[in-house]
Amino acid sequence: MRIIEQQKIAYKEYEFEWSEDHLSADSVAEKLGIEDGKIFKTLVTVGNKTGPVVAVIPGNKELDLKKLAHASGNKKVEMLHLRDLEETTGYIRGGCSPIGMKKLFPTYLAEEANTYDTIIVSAGKRGMQIEVSPLSILGVTNGEIADLTM
Repeated sequence: MRIIEQQKIAYKEYEFEWSEDHLSADSVAEKLGIEDGKIFKTLVTVGNKTGPVVAVIPGNKELDLKKLAHASGNKKVEMLHLRDLEETTGYIRGGCSPIGMKKLFPTYLAEEANTYDTIIVSAGKRGMQIEVSPLSILGVTNGEIADLTM
């Protein structure tokens, strides 16, 4: 949220009780009373050429690794091992935001984001989400829109 505020980007903050057993986007959507397609999850992968690659996709969809590899210029991408998430990004599972990672990794936002004026992503802490425009996310991450889901 600090980065969003520094850039003077409008956002809305959501806080909710979280549990290790209910970190999925659909459980967050239910707690917030928002359609689950508007809540986007941040997934970190590793490309064979680029290293870490970030995918931001609707919580009710699955990441297509082949599509992400193609979009990111890799021959192959695989999910970053969970034990490496905090060291790589600075975030823990359930609190990984596409904004404010330790480094600016190649970031791809699923094209479904174009259907919304605003989307909801993690604010970088479990139990906290922010609602911002997809263009704002692209701006602060130097991201691109891509076809990423199955």
